[in-house]
Amino acid sequence: MTGWYDAAGRLLRLLPPEAAHRLAVRALAAGLVPLPKRRDFALLKTRLWGRDFKSPIGLAAGFDKDAEAIGGLFAMGFDFVETGTVTPRPQAGNPKPRLFRLAEDHALINRMGFNSAGLEAFTARLSGGPWQGWVGANIGVNKESADPIADYLAGLEALHDHAAYIAINISSPNTPGLREFQARDALSTLVGKLMETRSRLTPEDRRPLPLLIKIAPDLDESDIADIAVVALEQHVDGLIISNTTIKRDDLVSPRRNEAGGLSGRPLFDRSTALLAALYRVTEGHIPLIGVGGVASGADAYAKIRAGASLVQLYSALIYEGPALIDRIKAELAELVSRDGFTHIADAVGADV
Repeated sequence: MTGWYDAAGRLLRLLPPEAAHRLAVRALAAGLVPLPKRRDFALLKTRLWGRDFKSPIGLAAGFDKDAEAIGGLFAMGFDFVETGTVTPRPQAGNPKPRLFRLAEDHALINRMGFNSAGLEAFTARLSGGPWQGWVGANIGVNKESADPIADYLAGLEALHDHAAYIAINISSPNTPGLREFQARDALSTLVGKLMETRSRLTPEDRRPLPLLIKIAPDLDESDIADIAVVALEQHVDGLIISNTTIKRDDLVSPRRNEAGGLSGRPLFDRSTALLAALYRVTEGHIPLIGVGGVASGADAYAKIRAGASLVQLYSALIYEGPALIDRIKAELAELVSRDGFTHIADAVGADV
């Protein structure tokens, strides 16, 4: 089966990146991809927000933007899947080409611009479970929106009863003005309104739906402190660290100067350092999801030891294929056992 993946990967890389991505999503949605036999490892089981995860390894937002291939992604071995980013109304996103492979750097640059089929289609697909694991929904705003906060509230209202958690995307570099929501006052206002809406939507006999914030890696110490203060004061359920970067450090690929957000291997050190910084400043009181440059069990373990309770990947799949997921989990289980931990949760923040 590894040979099949290698051959399929070579064929996909002959296509333009976005065309290859669409083909992969459609194949997974149609059940046309032969999937590896998944293995589960007892010491990788973890519990967060009252939910049990078979392992901490999940898919980052951006791959399945319109919630089309959830079943196939779980069958591939992921133990949670973050769908989206979805916007309230359908929008085409930025002009093509807008997705670029940086093979020499094991990275991608995208300036997709929240291309989305909209909440109506997204919600219909998300409600088509039950699924084999937890499905998160990453929500954003329409580019021409006159009231971005209203867009976030619309996403929360539409998806409240269909997602395991909601991720608030305030950190994509491809929607003008979006990152301004990371400033302390703007973030406090946004989160306060989201919390009010969540409270109104939550039945008395149910646990509140977890609300997470996805932040950028391009933050200074003051930004980090502001985000931590708001997250702690507003009782945010988690932070996703991090989105793509606008930095271009030490890249060699011909496409390195394309506009957009950079993901993959070059993001690993930056996002992991930010993860550790936020774990320290929040004193471990807020669950963190580590994402950025994860391509091995050792990478996932570094994120966990830096403070991540869960780990996501995406870009490495483009280069390594679906077999990567099982390999990461097997390597991670070996590392956790080697260090004498009986549960993966015991390793969270061990290096901070």
